[in-house]
Amino acid sequence: MTHASRSRRALLRLAAGGTLAGFAAPVTRAQQAYPSRPVRIIVPFTPGGTTDVVTRLVAAELAQQLGQSFIIENKPGAGTVVGVDAAAKSAPDGYTLITVANSFCANTSLVKKLPYDPDDLRPVGLMGMSEHVLAANPKSGLRNLADLVAAARKAPGSLSYASFGNGTSAHLAGEMLKMQAGIDLLHVPYKGQAPALNDLLGGQVTVMFGNWPEFRGHVEAGRLVALGMATAKRSVYAPQVPTLAEQGVPLESNSWQGMLAPARVPDAIVLTLNQAINAALQAPKVQSTLREGGIASMAGSVERFGEFLKSETARYADVVRRARITLDT
Repeated sequence: MTHASRSRRALLRLAAGGTLAGFAAPVTRAQQAYPSRPVRIIVPFTPGGTTDVVTRLVAAELAQQLGQSFIIENKPGAGTVVGVDAAAKSAPDGYTLITVANSFCANTSLVKKLPYDPDDLRPVGLMGMSEHVLAANPKSGLRNLADLVAAARKAPGSLSYASFGNGTSAHLAGEMLKMQAGIDLLHVPYKGQAPALNDLLGGQVTVMFGNWPEFRGHVEAGRLVALGMATAKRSVYAPQVPTLAEQGVPLESNSWQGMLAPARVPDAIVLTLNQAINAALQAPKVQSTLREGGIASMAGSVERFGEFLKSETARYADVVRRARITLDT
């Protein structure tokens, strides 16, 4: 069994029923009334991807701390719009939450008519972040970024790249690659990373930007070829893989996961959840499991997460504008 496989299994075991270590955050009596019944957490992606795994990991810890079940509901579709819309329109009582990723910020400028207002949701806590790798199927014959650029220029539009869905970080990274490298690739969106990765492994698509934790085992086993990491410098999780910047394309991409609640959920409930999330992320066992899985822990305040969301929204708006991306891309 590879190191990546062991890490992946450890993540899933902990997500299914982990225990908490080191929770010392104070909780007031007013906050202790919540939750009094099971809490639903919507994940707007298919099961199996990093967002799903991190959510289940944190949910198991929340259940231990707060004494209620935290039930995961996978609700993919329309580049996460379906799941986010359901959460935005749910009762503001703290019993429906949602884990969002980069697409939540990108969709603000990418989708002309969202069925919800982003301000209908409020930040609760940032949880994790994973670096992206650009990977290819070995049968493609591609071994580095130069190979991809040469092949794409030889037959414009004939090579394809998969993404987690329209508006996701993998989609935007692919469009930035096209723009910066001066090549044409066909975008093939999926309802989550897991089905996209399956088709990349099967050779139905040529390349894909994806989360290193899920790709590492396949790269180590030779089932995928890592063309480059989408990081500013060599990743501590994959120091053997050259960055795209080293190969002439300074492109950075990642996937993060954060929890939101309907905007009118009381401050006391949001604070309770934020404290519980931070405690879960700071537990030594959780930290080590995330680290082994190649996922950075991103504990912090509600306010800090709110500023992060504003920054990400502005960053993706700039990408959408410069790359002239539309939802149909």
